[in-house]
Amino acid sequence: MITELAHFALILAAIAAVVQMIVPMIGAAKGWAGWMEAARPAASAQVLLTGFAFAALMRAFVVSDFSLAVVVANSHTDKPMLYKISGVWGNHEGSLLLWVLILALFGATVAWFGRGLRTSLRARVLAVQASVGVAFYGLILLTSNPFERLAVPPMNGQDLNPLLQDPGLAFHPPFLYLGYVGLSMSFSFAVAALIEGRVDAAWGRWVRPWTLAAWLFLTAGIALGSWWAYYELGWGGFWFWDPVENASFMPWLIAGALLHSAAVTEKRETLKSWTVLLAILAFGFSLLGTFIVRSGVLTSVHAFATDPLRGNVILGIFTFFVGGALLLYAIRAREMTARSAFATLSRESALVANNVLLAVGAFVVFVGTLWPLAAEMFFGRTLSVGAPFFDAAFTPFMIVLALILPVGAVLPWKRATGKAVRPLRIAAAAAFLAAALAWTLGTGKPILAPLGVGLAVWVIAGAAVDLAQRTGRGSFAQRAGRLRRLPGADWGRSVAHAGFGVTILGISALLGWQVEDIRVAAVGERFEVAGYGVTLDDVTQGRGPNYTTTMADMRVDKGGREIARLHPERRVYPVAGMPTTEAAIRSGILRDLYLVIGAQQEGGGWAVRTYIKPFASWIWAGAIIMSLGGALSLGDRRLRLAAIRRKAAPASGVPAE
Repeated sequence: MITELAHFALILAAIAAVVQMIVPMIGAAKGWAGWMEAARPAASAQVLLTGFAFAALMRAFVVSDFSLAVVVANSHTDKPMLYKISGVWGNHEGSLLLWVLILALFGATVAWFGRGLRTSLRARVLAVQASVGVAFYGLILLTSNPFERLAVPPMNGQDLNPLLQDPGLAFHPPFLYLGYVGLSMSFSFAVAALIEGRVDAAWGRWVRPWTLAAWLFLTAGIALGSWWAYYELGWGGFWFWDPVENASFMPWLIAGALLHSAAVTEKRETLKSWTVLLAILAFGFSLLGTFIVRSGVLTSVHAFATDPLRGNVILGIFTFFVGGALLLYAIRAREMTARSAFATLSRESALVANNVLLAVGAFVVFVGTLWPLAAEMFFGRTLSVGAPFFDAAFTPFMIVLALILPVGAVLPWKRATGKAVRPLRIAAAAAFLAAALAWTLGTGKPILAPLGVGLAVWVIAGAAVDLAQRTGRGSFAQRAGRLRRLPGADWGRSVAHAGFGVTILGISALLGWQVEDIRVAAVGERFEVAGYGVTLDDVTQGRGPNYTTTMADMRVDKGGREIARLHPERRVYPVAGMPTTEAAIRSGILRDLYLVIGAQQEGGGWAVRTYIKPFASWIWAGAIIMSLGGALSLGDRRLRLAAIRRKAAPASGVPAE
């Protein structure tokens, strides 16, 4: 009964989305206040109905209701509760339902808290947001119904993909969806502004928090996925340039460009046309990622579905919304003229360079990801594009971006002189010393690692100089007091830039100085890797909640003193018939010890892989710091609302509510 009610609620939510799409848009065109206000109750009804449907599906997974096809295909009675819950979104149908729930929630948030918006703009934003929802409700109800019943329910389910039965992967998809769908709000604001024919500073200030929230969630989601790949897959890497990894990375890059571009629109009312274009492209890349994950056109271990029909529908959604928005943009672009000019040496110019580098970087990833598909379709060739291409084509743009970031942060708006960058001499000196030290300690290693370390220190020290510059002159106590009182946006920018530098440091050190050892070891055998002694003491068989395991007991010593005892595993999930590798990692500030146990070899030995990974944890620490920076900026509510009240109401000609 609950299942049927949930299905009916989802249909009602789709109807509410249709009302929200049509009525407020007509009201905004005609100036009918009552019709415009209809968007708010429709948005609230939509999120409540979709929330009920999602809760009902989650209940079906928790109680193992095997009358539902999606539960049978993605759950099992012996599965731990965490993975029963995560199984809700660990499949195509459930993840789409989560997608529309988040889409409805973002729209309802604008309806609830967007009172500072012009009434007409808010109505149009909610109407555009609802139109995206209508498309995805149609996709769910017509091709991907999560409440499909089975005539004869089986006694048990087929289990969730074992690779997804991990805490990191349990939380990774929701964060990514919050980022993907969060960019739909930037898209809705852009299309609504194009329909109105008005893009101003107040619009730029409203777009920024939504983009910032999406970027923050994408950062967290990508970091969780990278961490999972590092410790779960057993290959020792943190990024594979897999098509689905790239699908989340591309909108993250464009969202970063949009954040910086919206800052220029907000502060200087320039780059308006470019900001609107980035808002369209950011959500376009999110839809492209949805297509890649669910269409089966590209092979990936992360893919949800391989149904061509669903892929074609998603491609149609992508074409309609992105193509339509770009057509509207082409019609309106001439009306979005800049009100102010700026010199070549200025913060605006630095942010333009930042935008170009991020956008071109995203385009490089886009070409590398889809080129195998294009080669097969148009040239009949089967090929793969791997890490060598991406490393060679993408890395130079990020190096230049890292060089520019500290400079752009200290330059004044509109016009600057060489004096503005003099404080960065301290950061430049620190970067040079760090690179020289890294070169000295790593003699014989690739030159790129010391250069990467120097670049990372340049970014981190530049962020510190940026904060110091904002405290002005005076005694230490006075400057410390001003530092505490700096707006959250200033703190957030510097912290996020520093986090980017920390990630660069971790990647440079890991790629430059990692040590790898692969061998066959017998039980009781000791071997040395980079000054560490590793002993395979024992290998035992055991059982987990829904798997069998082969677990090694390995002792690590240095200088004759035991420093760690690690237990790498090989698991086999009988229901799914799939093995997984569970690496054993001893993480530290300066290095990770990373051990993997393989299959038993002829003669009784075991395949063992040992890695010494310097500064590996700094990669994800940097992502955490970047997310913290985004949260600090997002929390700058006092500054944002004050500016909206000053700019939006007087300029609109329509009283703000």
